[in-house]
Amino acid sequence: MTSLFAVSDHLPAGRVPIEALAGELGLTPMQVRIFRRYHGLGEVSRDEGGSLLDLLRGAVAGLAPLRGREHLVRYVLHARSFPTVAPYPYDPVRELCAELGLDPGVPVFSVGHHACASGLLSIDAAGRLLAADGDPDALALVLAGEKAFTPEAAAVPGSSFFGEGAGACLVSASGGRDRVLSYAVDLRGEFDTVTDSAELESEFQRIYGEALAAVVRAAVEEAGLTLERVTAVLPHNVNRVAWHQVCRVLGYPRERVVLDHVPTVGHVFCADHFVNHRTARQRGLLRRGEPYVMAAAGAGRGATFAAMVLQH
Repeated sequence: MTSLFAVSDHLPAGRVPIEALAGELGLTPMQVRIFRRYHGLGEVSRDEGGSLLDLLRGAVAGLAPLRGREHLVRYVLHARSFPTVAPYPYDPVRELCAELGLDPGVPVFSVGHHACASGLLSIDAAGRLLAADGDPDALALVLAGEKAFTPEAAAVPGSSFFGEGAGACLVSASGGRDRVLSYAVDLRGEFDTVTDSAELESEFQRIYGEALAAVVRAAVEEAGLTLERVTAVLPHNVNRVAWHQVCRVLGYPRERVVLDHVPTVGHVFCADHFVNHRTARQRGLLRRGEPYVMAAAGAGRGATFAAMVLQH
């Protein structure tokens, strides 16, 4: 059974208030006030002068169990919200692999087909690859994190601001902790041009809460559980209002959804789940042997709603 052998994250110290981003993003003062007062957004993390390699390096630095196990890493996956995360031909992920001393022949590839839900897809894909190999000791390194290096990569129109940071986890095909019990995905191809159509954007916002709640229910049911058993939800940090809506649909307590970083860090692309994993551990929301949910929605070329149930 796919397991998270170790989880780590990295958030740079720099913070930028959302008001300072208004000019480059073409936002009016009223729009900024709505983001702050209604959506619960305040500032975003930034690593000014730092590179994507710096972010990923910071996340991997926290993976203590990787030390001495580098030879066991069979795959490296980079979960991406955007297809392009660095100027060609710069390849920060392969540079990081070289720094870590991984086998030069280890397959390294990106996973971005589910936009901001690609982190969950990467965990699932890593587990499947390892299970097919049949080596019980083998590991996969999953990375997440991007730079907000263009206006398009700095904000989610009408919903959120992207923060810079990174996450990393070691995935194994079996293990006794953070075991994946189920994974559910709802792909909506009708939203292929959602970012280019006001009508589709409106429809996407209309169905958002119900669709995300439905995929959470599906994952919980597939795991043979009820929502009452779920100790915490680790969300993508798009904004508070969206998750409050999902909680209303599900009848799930808001206080068990880890939204701590929404006002101070923003939406850290595909790394939110890794950032929130640390926070949930610190808050005592993840208890040994009890289930929790990671959930996310992504929009780009189509829309993706995804949820994964794990047992801590």
